[in-house]
Amino acid sequence: MFQNLSLNTFICLSVMIFAGMALGRLVKLIKLPNVTGYLLAGLLLGPSVLGILSEDFLSSASIISDAALGFIAFSIGNEFKISYFKRVGATPIVIASFESLFAVVFVAVALIIAGYDAPFALVLGSIAAATAPAATIMVIKQYKARGPVTETLLSVVAIDDATALIMYSIAVAAATALSGGSTKTSDLILRPIIEIGGALVVGAILGFIFLLPLKAFKKDGNRLSLTIAFIFIGLGLSALCGFSSLLLCMAMGAVIANFSPDVNHIMKLSDKITPPIFMLFFVASGAELKLSVLPAVGVVGIIYIVVRVLGKMFGASLGATICKADKNIRKYLGPALVPQAGVAIGLSLAASSVVPEYATQIRTVILCGTLVYELVGPAIAKASLKKAGEIKKGM
Repeated sequence: MFQNLSLNTFICLSVMIFAGMALGRLVKLIKLPNVTGYLLAGLLLGPSVLGILSEDFLSSASIISDAALGFIAFSIGNEFKISYFKRVGATPIVIASFESLFAVVFVAVALIIAGYDAPFALVLGSIAAATAPAATIMVIKQYKARGPVTETLLSVVAIDDATALIMYSIAVAAATALSGGSTKTSDLILRPIIEIGGALVVGAILGFIFLLPLKAFKKDGNRLSLTIAFIFIGLGLSALCGFSSLLLCMAMGAVIANFSPDVNHIMKLSDKITPPIFMLFFVASGAELKLSVLPAVGVVGIIYIVVRVLGKMFGASLGATICKADKNIRKYLGPALVPQAGVAIGLSLAASSVVPEYATQIRTVILCGTLVYELVGPAIAKASLKKAGEIKKGM
């Protein structure tokens, strides 16, 4: 409809904000989270519907997504306080490991039972481990959720990026061996270790460097500028070194949370500028969703979309049970892990080199899964936290 309409970058960004605000308010009337409205606004503006936001523009606006994920990861790192882990122990780590593991196992086994080749089932199943933290964090922020489920959820989605990479590497190594390419197995195992370890080390170093100017600069404007600068440095270094930007910025935030007495003040300053960045990020994410993939998804897509959720729920519940966590954590944490987006899409591109004959099918399934999970995931997360009693009535 609007494919031939050429808008400059600033007008596109303003349209995205206006549309995000309008749809965010609209979905609020039917008790859905704002983030669902932002995604729907993007879907309407994107190439799949009105075409106001072109694919070229969305590609050039990727810096917004990178910045938003950097701020989200930095805020997640704030939850990694040593005092918290002294209190809860290894519970979040165990839960994250189990929900990632069983998402992979459930999807891979279901596909093999359905008659698909083992290498294909393992590679597609390995991507099931990934969870997108951004939508879940936005729901928690909007409804000011508080309680043991919310607290554990924040830690689990943070750790999930690492567990997903580990599960992916193990599954892909097995698929490579089955396909006769076992010579690359050592590389597949070492790569995620380097990515994860490197991101955590560099992020921690940046965090300790960050502490130094914080002592000299006390004004709000200066501290906000420092925060933005260090997050941008973290994003830049992760891109240069091939590290996970989420883990790197999360590690930096964790250092600030544990070693700076002003951490709460810094996070409040960050929260003042992030709302429009997050809105643009989700509108852009919605615009990148493609309705055209739905008809092509087939049986394999339905298996992936449904069974992945079952694996996440079972694994989270089992991990919480083993750790003797609160009954609400056992019952309501799993459904809040539904969203899946950027990491999964990235892994689907990487997986195409392992089973190139299935590259198109894997890409289609993951894109379709992203569309479904991102649109329904925030509402499910809200419902889960509400049932757990961690969102106030009437919100």
